[in-house]
Amino acid sequence: MLMMREFIAGFGLFIGYYAVAVLLLLIIRSFLKPPRELFRKLLHTACFLSVLVLLYAFDTWYLAMLTAIVFAIALYPVITFIERFPKVMDLLIERRNGEIKSSLLIAFFMMAVLIAIFWGILGEQWKFIVIVSVMAWGFGDAAAALIGKAFGRNPINHRWVEGTKTREGSIAMYFVSATTILICLLIYTSFPWHLCLSGALLVSPICAVVELVSRNGIDTITVPLATAFPIFSLMILFSLMGV
Repeated sequence: MLMMREFIAGFGLFIGYYAVAVLLLLIIRSFLKPPRELFRKLLHTACFLSVLVLLYAFDTWYLAMLTAIVFAIALYPVITFIERFPKVMDLLIERRNGEIKSSLLIAFFMMAVLIAIFWGILGEQWKFIVIVSVMAWGFGDAAAALIGKAFGRNPINHRWVEGTKTREGSIAMYFVSATTILICLLIYTSFPWHLCLSGALLVSPICAVVELVSRNGIDTITVPLATAFPIFSLMILFSLMGV
């Protein structure tokens, strides 16, 4: 009974978060009229910040994981119905058919996997790694896209690189993900700042490279995982060093 109450309350907060986020985004779109790519990344930001609701609205890891899965499954037919209305989909700035559905499913699946591993399996003391990895991907990816499109002058031409990614975008991914990791480690760990900085500088190149070579939007999974496991390893190493 207590579990059911926790699930209903947490799920309600999760839905409430998205209701408020969508309302705010529609107001921004209507009155401020931001550029399409900027608004697209605002949608992206609203999505990845929802992981904070999952981690703080629940005391039980599998209820948080279940919420992400159930929400994704419930959202799929809703978006399928909305796709019948091109004007509504234009508000979401969909680049190709089915992109929004697949992106959201991948994002919530990624959150569920991270919660299962770094909260469920490893224990609550490690759940901050979920935040570190999702924030590094979220803010880093947004910076890569915005900086790359606005200032990208040097395209990266390689058979492993999809589309028109640029050096400027990858550099932005590196610096923003490093800054995000540093801030998160300073907030959620007790390690001294120089170790937090070392961790950020060591892991952020991995974020940038994995984002660069990921195809078809799969960076939604690959970048958080490629951030989470190295961060976890470094935290173990720093602990063994007795710092």
